[in-house]
Amino acid sequence: MSEILKINKIISNIVWGWPMIILLLGAGLLIMIRTKGIIFRKFGFILKNTFLKMFHKNHEGDGTVTPFQAVATALAATVGTGNIAGVSLAIAVGGPGAVFWIWISAFFGMFTKYAEVVLSIVYREKNEKTGHFSGGPMYYLKNGAKMPILAFLFSIFGMLASFGIGNMTQSNSITQALKTSFNFNPSTVGIIVTILSSLVLIGGLKNIAKVTGRLVPVMAFFYIFGSLIVIFVNYRQIPSVVVEIFKSAFTTHAAVGGFIGSTILLTLRQGLSRGIFTNEAGLGSAPIAHSAAKTNHPVEQGIWGVYEVFMDTLVICTMTALVILTSDKWNSGLKGVELAMSAFNTGFNGGEYIVSIGLTLFAFSTIVGWYYYGERCFAYLFGEKHVLIYRIVYIPLIYVGAVGGLEDIWTISDTLNGLMAIPNLIGLFLLSGVVVKKTNEYFNKR
Repeated sequence: MSEILKINKIISNIVWGWPMIILLLGAGLLIMIRTKGIIFRKFGFILKNTFLKMFHKNHEGDGTVTPFQAVATALAATVGTGNIAGVSLAIAVGGPGAVFWIWISAFFGMFTKYAEVVLSIVYREKNEKTGHFSGGPMYYLKNGAKMPILAFLFSIFGMLASFGIGNMTQSNSITQALKTSFNFNPSTVGIIVTILSSLVLIGGLKNIAKVTGRLVPVMAFFYIFGSLIVIFVNYRQIPSVVVEIFKSAFTTHAAVGGFIGSTILLTLRQGLSRGIFTNEAGLGSAPIAHSAAKTNHPVEQGIWGVYEVFMDTLVICTMTALVILTSDKWNSGLKGVELAMSAFNTGFNGGEYIVSIGLTLFAFSTIVGWYYYGERCFAYLFGEKHVLIYRIVYIPLIYVGAVGGLEDIWTISDTLNGLMAIPNLIGLFLLSGVVVKKTNEYFNKR
């Protein structure tokens, strides 16, 4: 096992290193240039047709679930521990300037996610027996790029990654958060989380979409509202914090308090890598959920991909960042969840419970959302009739992760998560012309 972990570390340094970060940002830059900044030019239109139509139930077009249910399933998987622990770690290591680079990753990520979703609708397939739609990178790699070997590799990486990044790490985060704040027994929590997850997952996509469509707005409102309370209490710090974010993004930050100092390069990498990790733009996971949406045109769902990154990174991650920075706890020497809890406690007594409960909801939703990703990858590889096998493996691992088992597998799953991006990015670069064609087709008609 030690040899495997050594090899994994080498691969991980590559897939989560500078080359991959540059490629991920480059994909967004390419789409931005080729579509002439369509997201910036039509941002008002995008918000009007996403945020203001979240609960609109009547949708025309082919598909299995509503556009909002599709993006809710994607957000359920995307909004996770990275929005709290990941952002906290980025600031603790890279300083306030890391927040600026998190925002930059989101700006490019919106274009990348837009392209992924558009392609997932263009090349999705319909199961004639069930009437359900399946799509994602494996389908646009096979049907669009004509590269079935890359589709196969993406599905392998996605299926295996779902067991760790989407399953065990999340259930472990839940037990650790509830143990820290409420002293709950990890084994008991693990059993409850496993049972609740099973009740959601057994119903398939429609049940998953129904649950996430209700859970995502509630958990987002809960966390944002709690964050705003802390930010309001520390509102006098906001102007100086904003200045510090922009200033520190381009300067070396000296050691202060418990903060050990950071270089421009370290700040930039922390912000970009954590931003990419939390919004998953370019990894190819979210388009799997979006491909099942009812829509008359690929661009109609593509703009929901923009909304997904906007909500995940520019809203929820920014809330975490502002709480930490306005509380002036970022230089305390704490990191991750501990830093977030300490910052929330400056707003009101028991502020740490916002973090614990928020983390629990975020992680639970990720377990549910990533199940669908893994299931679709498994179905692509082995066929729909064998999906039950995947479910039989996935559900027990929720409990295994909750009680802290197989920790080495978690690090390997992080690498697999990054490896998903390689075939997906190849598909995006090769099919960027299709995205441009569909974008012009849709907006010219309007």
